[in-house]
Amino acid sequence: MRVAVIGAGVIGLSTALCIHEQFHSLLPSLRVEVYADRCTPHTTSDGAAGLWQPYLSDHGNLQETLWNKETFDHLLGLVGSPAAKEMGLFLISGYNLFTQPVPDPSWKNIVLGFRNLTPKELELFPGYRLTQRGVKFFHKKVESFQEMFAQGVDVVINCTGVRAGELQPDPELQPGRGQVIKVLAPWVKHFIITHDMESGIYNSPYIIPGSEFTVLGGIYQHGNWNEANSAQDHRTIWESCCRLLPALQKAKIVGEWSGLRPARPRVRLERESIHHGQFQAQVIHNYGHGGFGITIHWGCAMAAARLFGSILQEKKLAGPPQPRL
Repeated sequence: MRVAVIGAGVIGLSTALCIHEQFHSLLPSLRVEVYADRCTPHTTSDGAAGLWQPYLSDHGNLQETLWNKETFDHLLGLVGSPAAKEMGLFLISGYNLFTQPVPDPSWKNIVLGFRNLTPKELELFPGYRLTQRGVKFFHKKVESFQEMFAQGVDVVINCTGVRAGELQPDPELQPGRGQVIKVLAPWVKHFIITHDMESGIYNSPYIIPGSEFTVLGGIYQHGNWNEANSAQDHRTIWESCCRLLPALQKAKIVGEWSGLRPARPRVRLERESIHHGQFQAQVIHNYGHGGFGITIHWGCAMAAARLFGSILQEKKLAGPPQPRL
């Protein structure tokens, strides 16, 4: 059984890992292959700040909230492990600031220590390993699902993010262009995310410290396919973040990056049968995670693995997977 995962961002890699972990002992003939024209460090996942936090509103999508929780619980279980340092995984506290009152988010009971800011706090703001497991990587662009099936692949898993429309038209999928500045600011110990409900998600300043540098952002341009850095967006980010945290004016800029979030009204995670000659070939779609791929990746990977398990069951190739996660 050959499985081709198209896409090597956090969604593609976690899906490949989850399927391999759950099924390789049940199906010795399982071969997992990852195909991508962009690999680390040139994926959208690499450029993102990497903070676990869903959008403020899930629009009533309880399934996405569940995937978010499964991902948080998975990552929390790894925080104290030897792998945490290699993963760049650590706990961090921080602030979400709003220009107007909003209801508590659906994920408030998922995270640790959610609470409202005190008046005193408000005064501060005045104004992972797959090659060792036998998974093979191919640095190439896949032009079509049929290309994979013609090579003998049994199941294709579509984790191509914002480029998914090139494999199958999807008018609901649009780029959500973002740009960030990376600075050295070791004195920043908490994330700060502001929210302007009128300008929309990600269109107001945010400051997110990481293990090596701090990410400054605040750009979301729906429908913009331009991946080049913009001088105007640079000024907007820098000036607004320095107003929010004036000490940033002393920070050294070490990098800048622009990328395209795979924006969609809802994640597309489902099976599809596609005609290939006289046969019905199987595709599992797993894309459209917007700016919260890190936040939701493991929950979606497990869901994709369950869909893969259903294909095996129909083909009578394996018994039901044993719960391991």
